[in-house]
Amino acid sequence: MAEINGSGSSVPAGSEQECCTAEGERKSHHSDKMKGNLVSRLNRIEGQIRGVKGMIERDTYCDDVLNQIAAIQSALNSVGKLLLEGHMKSCVIERIQAGEAEVIDELLITVNKLMK
Repeated sequence: MAEINGSGSSVPAGSEQECCTAEGERKSHHSDKMKGNLVSRLNRIEGQIRGVKGMIERDTYCDDVLNQIAAIQSALNSVGKLLLEGHMKSCVIERIQAGEAEVIDELLITVNKLMK
């Protein structure tokens, strides 16, 4: 079943975010739960980055620093996956339904960037 979002377009029921285009400006509207989850994850990543900086300042063994960097990259990938899933389930579907097939090319470019 579809819901009607603020722009009058339908999106899948239960979507974590809705996208709308108002006066040429594209925006994403995440649920409060999704925003909280993303912000919490990003705050944790921010702390991990500060930790790595401290490790380098303390001349911590390189392998230990590299392992922490790998953990940070994994955490960032998880944030990206969550955003991509929400984007595909709402924004992409909405734009395809509106006849904007170019969203597929945009999505492919974004996925390629995430996979680097």
